[in-house]
Amino acid sequence: MGLFEPDKYRTKDKEQREIDAVTVIVGSGDEKALSRGAERGRIIGESINFTRDLANEPGGYMTPTIMADRARKVAKEFGLSVDILNQKQMEKLGMGSLLGVARGSDEPPKLIILKYQPSRSRSGKDGLLALVGKGITFDSGGISLKPGENMELMKYDMTGAATVIGTMRAIAQLKPSVPVLGVAPCSENLPSGKATKPGDVLIAMTGKTIEVINTDAEGRLVLADAIAYAKKLGATKIIDMATLTGAVSIALGDVHTAILGTDQELIDQFIAAGKEVGERFWQLPLDDEYTKQIKSDIADIKNVGGKKAGTITAAAFLKEFAEDTPWAHLDIAGTAWGDPATPYRSKGPTGVAVRTLIEFIESSAR
Repeated sequence: MGLFEPDKYRTKDKEQREIDAVTVIVGSGDEKALSRGAERGRIIGESINFTRDLANEPGGYMTPTIMADRARKVAKEFGLSVDILNQKQMEKLGMGSLLGVARGSDEPPKLIILKYQPSRSRSGKDGLLALVGKGITFDSGGISLKPGENMELMKYDMTGAATVIGTMRAIAQLKPSVPVLGVAPCSENLPSGKATKPGDVLIAMTGKTIEVINTDAEGRLVLADAIAYAKKLGATKIIDMATLTGAVSIALGDVHTAILGTDQELIDQFIAAGKEVGERFWQLPLDDEYTKQIKSDIADIKNVGGKKAGTITAAAFLKEFAEDTPWAHLDIAGTAWGDPATPYRSKGPTGVAVRTLIEFIESSAR
């Protein structure tokens, strides 16, 4: 992780780092186990840096199409199955929520599906865990245009999707005994004459109607259809991750990642996995009362619930699509980008949650 630098496009004054050799000295122990541990660390570190590299790419170099191509290369290199849904396929499936976000851009949306299937399964008793990640490759806010200051950072609004792809890259090499599904809905969110307008109503894949109050609350719209599709593909547990709300930074800063959900055992296991690898998650409440804030006067729900509890009401929106499937939501908006640098991590994308997801999956397979 310490090798990564965000200066990919700098033509001079670049710091070149590489590891020529690593020497590990132990008094006694199993040499094979030590070698396996070192190899596991390399795989995880490289996959985290893969995620960071995706997140660091400018929006012009990381469109939904390019992101889908990167996912295909990962699948081919490491033996994952892959399916990329295009706009027409999404239209046939009725993904009006996701497509409503993509409407304002000339770049076509993509829905990336990666699947890891172990060679030896445990008779299906583990079910199917789905990782779902928000992939807004650039977020201007749409018609509800963001202020210009710091908008350049909105290239990293696809970090949730990058986290899914990076985790699947590692899982394909570590080969746990449980199947894992990765789903990444990718789109740009731009203003144009075709863009969704505040007050419009979108129809999600489930048939649920959504009043769009603010087009800058678009991440939950793409995740809604992706979560529904993961369920259609047989997911029995879902963990989604997204740079979803500015409110999470107000609540938790850049220290803890917020976690919310409907299955306490799933949440507890995930927080424990984070502690094991040194990543911190803090559970926020998700009482039924918060859902009242997203009730719409003209549709089933609306995509924002006002200023109060913004991170929680965003999760309450997603809960409408997870329904009775065990589900946890990670809001990584405050932790996916690090500033300033630390002794082991450069300024920029952090790759947060990749280590925890891998630990969670591997511990589930034990």
